Amino acid sequence: MATANERGQHAHERDTAAGDEAGDLHSLAAQLRRMNGEINRLVQDFAGTHGLHATDVQALAAILDAQEPMTPGRLREHLGLTSGAVTACVDRLERAGHVRRVRESADRRVVHLHYVPDARAAARTYFRPLAEAAAATCSRFDESELTVVVRFLTAMNGELRLVRPDDR
Repeated sequence: MATANERGQHAHERDTAAGDEAGDLHSLAAQLRRMNGEINRLVQDFAGTHGLHATDVQALAAILDAQEPMTPGRLREHLGLTSGAVTACVDRLERAGHVRRVRESADRRVVHLHYVPDARAAARTYFRPLAEAAAATCSRFDESELTVVVRFLTAMNGELRLVRPDDR
């Protein structure tokens, strides 16, 4: 079995020819779609292994990445789901032992969603190959290049957040 570094090197060699078109929007879009597809493959497998839906895994990622305690309302906005769909999602995650609901002590109406530590550890273990692939990829770029990549991805995510279905 190939290590993350070996897989990354093979991918780098395969994609060098595509590098000639790096400034081409079509080539960039194709690579973003390809990366999205690979990440979706891993997410689908994690979801299936844990008896979850892909949306549940998106919810777990949102809870994990939140800068402040996640609430069902913020999760609804983030995922673009109805209140009922978010309730069903959180119910599944809670039953599966991934999250727990905690009432805010100052205002008992406010519910915070917390990732259960054992479930977080299991997710880390499962997604470790993704982290290793990212580390192997990062090792081939210097700090200034990585700064540009992060700036691009941040800007791209900001633009995508503004796109709504009714914009089509």
